[in-house]
Amino acid sequence: MLTKALLDAINEQIKQELYSSYLYLAMSADCETKNLPGFARWLKVQSQEENSHAMKLYDYVHERGGRVMLCGIDQPPAEFKSPIELFKQVLEHEKKITGLINHLHELALRENDYATQIELQWFIKEQVEEEKNATDIVEQLKLVQDHPMGILMMDRQLGSRGAK
Repeated sequence: MLTKALLDAINEQIKQELYSSYLYLAMSADCETKNLPGFARWLKVQSQEENSHAMKLYDYVHERGGRVMLCGIDQPPAEFKSPIELFKQVLEHEKKITGLINHLHELALRENDYATQIELQWFIKEQVEEEKNATDIVEQLKLVQDHPMGILMMDRQLGSRGAK
């Protein structure tokens, strides 16, 4: 059984993961309107991944006999200046999520909840990957700057994410 403090914190994390999904979907929509389908695809896949993170926590709460309490999700921004500014926001957002996951893990340690500590190890490892992916894209965008050919090449590259 989860303690009230841990249950509340996990419910908050579910909200944050759903907001992440919503944010990346808004970013994807903005890229679609700017005729950047590859950036849009990458962000849409990322949105789906964030939703799956929320559902992983959702299922975990139920496995532990807890109750998921869904809260309202803030509306994300609808427009973003440029691909590099957008992905800088992605990176900052992922750093924020990493901090929240770390805080959740610290709480599980204080509560002596070993099962939750183990469950959160997956999220900690996932956040390392999330930050690395965002950092790599930001660094590549810094190289191409605003050169249209470079942006188009990156759009093609990012559009291959999840392609089978």
